Amino acid sequence: MGGDTASSVISSSEEESMLEQEYPELSRGPPTPIGRKEGSSANEENDCNFEGGKGAEFGVYDEVGRRISSNCFDQRRKQSAYRGVLESYDELQRRSENLEAAKSKILSYYPGAWMEATGGMTLSDYDVPKTTTLLVIGPKGSGKSSLVNRISRVFEDDKFAPDRAQVSYNASVADGTYFLQEYMIPRDSTSFCLYDTRSLSDESSMNREMLTHWMTRGVRHGELVIRDSDSSNLKTRLKCKARQSGYGSREIRMVNFVIFVVNGVSILKSMYADDGAEKHYSEMVAATFSCPFLSFKDDKPVIVVTHGDLLSLSDRARVRVHLGELLGISPTKQVFDIPENCDKATELAIVDMLRYSLEHADRNLPGNGWVAEKVFPFWHHFPSVVFRKYLPACLSLLIALSIAIIAAHLHHRVPIHRVRPSPPNIRIDWHSIRHLWLG
Repeated sequence: MGGDTASSVISSSEEESMLEQEYPELSRGPPTPIGRKEGSSANEENDCNFEGGKGAEFGVYDEVGRRISSNCFDQRRKQSAYRGVLESYDELQRRSENLEAAKSKILSYYPGAWMEATGGMTLSDYDVPKTTTLLVIGPKGSGKSSLVNRISRVFEDDKFAPDRAQVSYNASVADGTYFLQEYMIPRDSTSFCLYDTRSLSDESSMNREMLTHWMTRGVRHGELVIRDSDSSNLKTRLKCKARQSGYGSREIRMVNFVIFVVNGVSILKSMYADDGAEKHYSEMVAATFSCPFLSFKDDKPVIVVTHGDLLSLSDRARVRVHLGELLGISPTKQVFDIPENCDKATELAIVDMLRYSLEHADRNLPGNGWVAEKVFPFWHHFPSVVFRKYLPACLSLLIALSIAIIAAHLHHRVPIHRVRPSPPNIRIDWHSIRHLWLG
């Protein structure tokens, strides 16, 4: 979402022109039905167009029964998505007047605040973290660190405060991010934090290994991230930096939601590229996005498109529609366009993205009874919430008693060698006995 102020209002003629340029098939009238040759008779055309005629097994049917080719159906669906994305920019401009109210909702957030109490569960039934952790991932040069700085600045009173995250403006020269960095939002809060991470690799297998480690074992501030593919010189240099810095948090935070950052310019190039090198960008994004560990139940990561200030509004809309098709998510609700602009609409897009992430993080909090769920597959069939709450403690007590009984049993079976006591050492005084005997 987000948008340029100069292009906030899109007229109907401009919108139709954009749609015709993007989807020219729609401006030529209905396409020739599948199964009908050029120049065929009207009767043959009717046979192809109506249900039960020739070629009826191809395509779909509209509300009056006329057959629509699959290609035309896909184009109309894209047209609808494209129009919805364009309208979202106007809506964002209208809502930007309520920016402060939207920011106050984020500032009043605390972990579990937006949890939905369903199934008779309450907040005490969930494992609520002290700080909600949002993991920021993305390819090299996608703008992860820049996004962290922009998010932090939205909630700071000092607009001239220095950047918190180090930004690499020349990705081919700068090292990038090799140490995990934790940033509280805002600075003096403990409600939620962003984790800036090392860029994704070009190899999907390495990305899956790295992401699986973070999602299953957690993240730690200051942790060094090294890949097997790194050169020995780079590994030595990074380990030396780690020893010199000597800092690193002992606290490990489990990830509660994922923010996936992509470069809008790179996505647009890959959409129209002929060579495999530029197409690889979209393929890598799709492969990484499909990693099962990045999803929380049915909720997939949120997508942030950066560098939109280098594109036209129509190109930015194309990118969002393409990502929605590629990743299987809504381009208007789950793909957020955050360009390098300092207007209220862009700030509101940042706030909307954070609210989406925090709401879904709260919605997927793990329950306190996760251990019992693994032990008893019929866990959810118990209607009593109290029983589910105290069953883990009962299991722990049962295990402790079992260990004590086994230990006592083993101790009882240990053979004990009894030693026969020696007879008492009795000394006989014969002189006294003789004196008593003789009188």
